[in-house]
Amino acid sequence: MDRLQAMKIFERVVEEGGFAAAARAMDMSPPVVTRMVAELEQHLGTRLLQRTTRKLALTDAGDAYLQRVRAILHEIDDAEAAAAASTRDLRGTIRIVTAPVLATNFLAPMLSVWHTRHPKVMLDVNLDAYASSRVDEFDVTIMVAGEDFDANIVARPLLQGEAIVVAAPSYLERRGIPRAPQDLAKHDHLRDASAPVRAQAGTGRKLRLQSLLPGVLDEEVDAPPVLQSVSTELLMRAAVDGMGVVVTSRLLAEDHLARGELVHILPSWIFSRYTVYAALPSGRMLPARTKVFLDFLTEQVPIAMAQQRAQLS
Repeated sequence: MDRLQAMKIFERVVEEGGFAAAARAMDMSPPVVTRMVAELEQHLGTRLLQRTTRKLALTDAGDAYLQRVRAILHEIDDAEAAAAASTRDLRGTIRIVTAPVLATNFLAPMLSVWHTRHPKVMLDVNLDAYASSRVDEFDVTIMVAGEDFDANIVARPLLQGEAIVVAAPSYLERRGIPRAPQDLAKHDHLRDASAPVRAQAGTGRKLRLQSLLPGVLDEEVDAPPVLQSVSTELLMRAAVDGMGVVVTSRLLAEDHLARGELVHILPSWIFSRYTVYAALPSGRMLPARTKVFLDFLTEQVPIAMAQQRAQLS
């Protein structure tokens, strides 16, 4: 048995969700894929996958083994890339995980430029609203963290911003314009349930606002949500349609504000300050392609933000 090939097949079976799908992805026959995984399990003396008629599921042993296999395969790719770096262009795959809103509004506008520069490097972008919990599983995790962020990870700051409170003109005409933070208690709250905001807002009934004026204490408002989701697109659409007030990134709201679809309420208050980071797994050699990608993000983020603001002005 080729143990390295068996590891690759096992990883692909898990990623594709089945033997047949893995076989298609690897241009192999399903019986060969099934046999290789069975031989791997026999070699290890334990079952890695629970097979049912509907789906595959990792056993506890399989889950633990998968994490080690991914690390081993990653190190092999890194070693090959390092050995070939002096004789050919960057190539290989960079596995990225980020929240859907960051993938669409932050990462996507830069991808064409990246591909033009490095056409032999494939970006494998995975979406997870709670990407910050999966840093060790990917080459790069693009994540948002608040001011109190103090995780023991290697993270490069890319962008800083503020979260503000907005609502549609139609909603404000119907319900009135909040003049002070406590007025929000009388309004319908569209709540972002993603990790950074959830940590800031506690149980979900509280909003803590920070004044931009010196010497003014934070205020906490009881604001039960009428809608809750990790989908920023859903919440923004509901806000534009006049369903309620929503806390969102100033950058994400700029386009809607410029078109008059949303209004910035309580402009002397913010919900929080945040930073977008590119986080790296701990204890792993940084491949040349990943370093180049990080440098690319650092270079391109200010350019992309300036272009966005120019389009709105």
